[in-house]
Amino acid sequence: MDYIGLSEIRGSLVVLEGVENPAFEEVVELSVDGYKEKIGRVVQIFGDKVIIQVFEGTGDLSLTNTVTRFTGRPMEIKLSGEILGRTFDGIGRPIDGLGEIAPECVRDVNGKAINPVSRKYPRNFIQTGVSAIDGLMTLIRGQKLPVFSGNGLPHDQLAAQIVRQASLGAGSDEKFAVVFAAMGVKYDVADFFRRTFEETGAMERVVMFLNLANDPVVERIITPRAALTVAEYLAYEKGMHILVILTDMTSYAEALREISSSKGEIPSRKGYPGYLYSELASLFERAGILKDGKGSVTQVPILTMPNDDITHPVPDLTGYITEGQIVLDRALAQKGVYPPIGILPSLSRLMKDGIGEGCTRADHPDVGNQIFSSYSRVMDIRALASVIGEDELSELDKQYVVFGKVLEREFIGQGRSQNRPIAETLDLGWKILGLLPRSELDRIKAETLDKYYASAAEGDF
Repeated sequence: MDYIGLSEIRGSLVVLEGVENPAFEEVVELSVDGYKEKIGRVVQIFGDKVIIQVFEGTGDLSLTNTVTRFTGRPMEIKLSGEILGRTFDGIGRPIDGLGEIAPECVRDVNGKAINPVSRKYPRNFIQTGVSAIDGLMTLIRGQKLPVFSGNGLPHDQLAAQIVRQASLGAGSDEKFAVVFAAMGVKYDVADFFRRTFEETGAMERVVMFLNLANDPVVERIITPRAALTVAEYLAYEKGMHILVILTDMTSYAEALREISSSKGEIPSRKGYPGYLYSELASLFERAGILKDGKGSVTQVPILTMPNDDITHPVPDLTGYITEGQIVLDRALAQKGVYPPIGILPSLSRLMKDGIGEGCTRADHPDVGNQIFSSYSRVMDIRALASVIGEDELSELDKQYVVFGKVLEREFIGQGRSQNRPIAETLDLGWKILGLLPRSELDRIKAETLDKYYASAAEGDF
């Protein structure tokens, strides 16, 4: 049935009355002046009155020139094994000029979080080639590990580097791919991602979704859902291990806030809707491994913290849902360190179950614990030196100062195209720990020290 005219237009929302049997999340098609087609979805129902989100904007709509048709189906995306290497817009339409997808199936993008009873505990690690992540906050298959960044910090470069370098480790013959979704990015940033993936050959194993800053805000609500639907299809039906990178989740939250305001909902902290937590959880909890499945979905959502405030609602609520976080440090960035990962506020809560003998290397847990402990001591000594001056420090404290500088420059810092295998990362960690006396390495077992410390202490920088 077609409905002629609209009752009200409010921003990206339109109101229609007298609708028979509407369904929540139902897709509608709007014809403007009889020829221009737009897509929308039902977001609220009051009896026979519905509120519809219009994806392409409402600038050319009027109360009399619009015909609305209800499709009776939710927002869906076409899926096929040939989807790898393709680029889509924010709601899953191809924008790479290669034509439509010949679908093996069509899926509702509004997927569900994995039932905890159906989950398999994450065990194996994903190698990113970034030493600070692999060595100190290891990413595990099936985990959700967000990156907390600030405006102006190189989270886009880090995201691109992870996409290029991520793998299941040396010797693995399992299938691996990346689903990359960018929300609210400027054209030059989108072009950077596209160019980087194509020039390095990574694009053949990437499915990319791009929602640009000048695209309708409403599309940002669908983009991560479409990306996760693709990831679930490749993981659980094609048996692949999928890494999903979502950037920037703050843009997604701001789109939620804008739409919530348009609907006249009562705001919560900083104007965000009260259901922000459940919206984020509905996305993040789609990561995991199924007990009876072969593949896995791992998430690395990236979000920017306004004013570098980690207590802002978006990072704050994200931290309650995810298993750790990677925090980018502005002070390190100002020193020229890339990637500027602040290792003390960062952690991976699943790391302990995916490293060590049989996973990475037997000495990995000890090396990671010792670097954390020693670097924490470095920060205390730097605070003391700011009061009494570095010349007044003891000889041991001065060794810690040197250790801290080398760790930041050589271990945390690395080239933007430098891909370090986990063995090289651990060997580098030992070499830097060799700058400290053996007696200070109190987080490492004696037999492990006997095996690695002597050769490490002979190195120099």
